[in-house]
Formats: sequence, structure tokens, C-alpha cells
Amino acid sequence: MKHISRDDISQMEKIERLNLINSCTGYKSANLLATKSLDGKSNVAIFSSVTHLGSNPAMIGFIMRPTTVPRDTYKNIKDTGYFTVNHITVDMIEDAHHTSANYELGISEFDKTNLEEEYKNDIEIPFVKGSPVQLYCKYVNEYYIKENDTIHVIASIENLFFEEELEHKDGWLQIDRGNVVALNGLDGYCLPKLVDRFQYARKEIPTTSFFKK
Repeated sequence: MKHISRDDISQMEKIERLNLINSCTGYKSANLLATKSLDGKSNVAIFSSVTHLGSNPAMIGFIMRPTTVPRDTYKNIKDTGYFTVNHITVDMIEDAHHTSANYELGISEFDKTNLEEEYKNDIEIPFVKGSPVQLYCKYVNEYYIKENDTIHVIASIENLFFEEELEHKDGWLQIDRGNVVALNGLDGYCLPKLVDRFQYARKEIPTTSFFKK
């Protein structure tokens, strides 16, 4: 097994270091965050850092990279207080990846890709059409991470939309049924498939599968 030390990592060429460190932690979620500015301009950008923070209240978080350069997503969220999170499917990956391009402030990635805005339930922030799981979220708080000049944004889930065929009787969403992709590093898109699902683990009791008898 190859060994690389912290000193080795610090001396790597930038792109090699980015690829290594972004992939070594494993698969990450792949989501499109959509926002709208105060003057009505839509924006959509890919994020790989959206995580579950709690179910009661229902909360998520994501990491915003340093705001030393303009960030439409962050500005729009701070101005309006709302955004949507949209799962990316295998059919969306080329357009979703293109949203990471460094367009000028105020340029909508919806206009530069085949991604389409979708509106529902009188919500003014756009969703991404075709996404099988969509969250409408409200900004709650943020925490500055001084070690790398990033921001951990905290939000509540105000509305949740999903394709009904994903849901099991106990509320669990089997998202591989929706061809939802994950990210391996910065630019590797994967199509996960469910292997198994297990009952709540209790000490001294054998692990039990939901599906296998």
C-alpha cells in the first residue's frame, strides 16, 4: 500500500493534490443548489458538501468556499434567505458539472446549460427540473472556519419533494431508484446501487437485513 505523508502532500503540484485529497475521503453527495437574486436572476451551482445535520428539526449543512471572490450562491442565500437542493441524476451530469465553470457575477448557469428551472407551490426560488429529490431550504446560521477560510452554512428543510416510487413504507428513500449520482473527488461521477439495508443495530443481537431472510 502506497504511503504519502503530510509533507509529501504539501509539496505536490496543485492539481495532483486537489485530486488526491478530494477523492481520498470517499464518495460525496452531488447536488445542485439553486438560488435567486433580489432582482430576480436565477443561479445554479454544483456542491459536493451537502450533509444531514438532524431530523428534528430537519436541518442540513454545506461548505461554502472562501468568499474572497464573488459567490452568487452565497450572496443570493444571504439576501433572500432561501435556496433549493436538487439531487443530480445520471442524465444531468454534463450540465451539472458545467455549473462549476467560473462565470461572471450575475450570469445564470441555467442560461449556459440544458438545466431547466422549475417552480412549485408558489415558491419563488427555482428547483431543477427532473431532479428526483428536491429540498426547499431556509438559511439559519453560518460558522466561519478560520483554518481554511470557508463557511459552514446551516439551513432548515422547509419543504421536501420527491418521486413517490423512491419511498418505502417507513419513509426511507431508496435514491438509487432515481438514478442519483455521487461524486468521487472533484470530477468523477458514479452511479451507486443499493447493496443492502439493515435494521437498527443493538448490542448482542445479530445484524438483520431488511431484505434478506
